Amino acid sequence: MSKEAEWNNRFNIGVDSIDNAHRKLFSIVRKLIHLSEDENNGQWACAEGIKYFKSYAIEHFTDEEKYMQSIGYKGYEIHKRLHDDMRYKTLPALENDLTKSNYSQESIHHFLGICLGWLTAHIMVEDRAITGKSTNKWKKDNVGEDLNALEDALTVTIQEIFRLQTDIVSEHYSGDDFGDSMIIRLTYHSNDGVKTHIFMVLEESLVLKTVSSMLNMPLTKMDKLVMNAGKELSLRIAEQVGMHCQPALQYQLDSSHFMTSEQFRKAFYMEPFDYSILFNTGCGYFAFCIKME
Repeated sequence: MSKEAEWNNRFNIGVDSIDNAHRKLFSIVRKLIHLSEDENNGQWACAEGIKYFKSYAIEHFTDEEKYMQSIGYKGYEIHKRLHDDMRYKTLPALENDLTKSNYSQESIHHFLGICLGWLTAHIMVEDRAITGKSTNKWKKDNVGEDLNALEDALTVTIQEIFRLQTDIVSEHYSGDDFGDSMIIRLTYHSNDGVKTHIFMVLEESLVLKTVSSMLNMPLTKMDKLVMNAGKELSLRIAEQVGMHCQPALQYQLDSSHFMTSEQFRKAFYMEPFDYSILFNTGCGYFAFCIKME
């Protein structure tokens, strides 16, 4: 994991103040990774380091936003919303998870994995777009009633199926790696031929807990039984969400299959997703993404 946190010149966007801040953020993450591997005092040292990371990241967001305004960057509004999602949803949700778990190694790894993945994707796509080195991914931002309805439907569905309360970690999940996960892709078509792809990423701990509860016996391995039960759960989640969001009732299932993390990331970056939401269930993370053709 530490190798992934190394600075690479391909992350440079060509603005010294921004590039220097990005180097600093990667340096902090790198130190936190090493601290997290210390079984003796690592978790408490990480607690202080995480506070520093959050403070520095928020300060950097403000400075970057001032720079975008100074050059009249056209993508400023959506870029600021991505920062705000990290400021006001992702970081507080991750901090809450850390506090509830008393800074367990699992919660620290959630924090580091999501922040590292977010930083890498955000810099390589959104930040490089500021200087014309790439095209911003989030060209449109589905906010408002549609997003709220989807979030409400998912919250109710997760409570119904998993019997768990949820916290929204991000409304702009970027495919960040939050641990060993099962990934399902469902493809639907509407009566008029429009295709919708739903991607669900379920952390293995969540799947194992749910299937264990169904069978009333402890399961610790993601074998075929657990995988197939998890796939069926994903279909039921999509079905229940469809019952809460009326337009989805017009869609019929074409295919469902498992994906690797690499296949998911490739699909994620081929073209923008319409919705991409990350939840924390308290027993594992769960991402729900929609791409419409």
